[in-house]
Amino acid sequence: MAAAAPVALRMPLAPEEAARGDFYALIARLLARGPDAALLTQLGAAPPIPGDTPLAKAWQALVDASRAMDAEAASEEYDELFSAPGKAPVSIYAGYYSGASAVAHPRVRIQQDLAAAGLEHRVTTEPEDHFAAIFDALRVLVGGTPQRAPATIARQREFFDAHVRPSAAKFFAALAGAKQANYYRRVAAFGAAFVAVEGEAFQLD
Repeated sequence: MAAAAPVALRMPLAPEEAARGDFYALIARLLARGPDAALLTQLGAAPPIPGDTPLAKAWQALVDASRAMDAEAASEEYDELFSAPGKAPVSIYAGYYSGASAVAHPRVRIQQDLAAAGLEHRVTTEPEDHFAAIFDALRVLVGGTPQRAPATIARQREFFDAHVRPSAAKFFAALAGAKQANYYRRVAAFGAAFVAVEGEAFQLD
């Protein structure tokens, strides 16, 4: 009889780690394209985050907005914000907010860090510093996949510090202040609150 192939057993994620991965996934999805009707319905029925924190308040505002938002209007808003002809009102690229030169552009470092982590560039039609790609990479680092275990906290912190901390707060502030933003003002508030919580937690770990 042939020897059985070894089976890699993975411990299930703790609830708080699963929630972190889900939030990174949600932000990545909302920054990749406008929410469709199914996502708006799912968000509109989501339970509250316990407590009276800025994150809990921003989450509830996003849930309430999702319950009232029309998918077609949300898609049009996304296009107006990020894909308008000429110069879009809000840049969705991390390099825009980092002030880096073309030689030291963050997408070069992102390419290297994604390769080192064994991750593919998932937003294939956009540069690596598209915020959807950055948050999706963190989704995988935090939550893992059926084929890979979650990354260590140290590796998560390295990626966050290199590619989220320098630019995400500026991006969400620009998005919140854009006159075209309605639904995405709530997305910006939630994204900013979540990034702030993650930044504080990484400093404590």
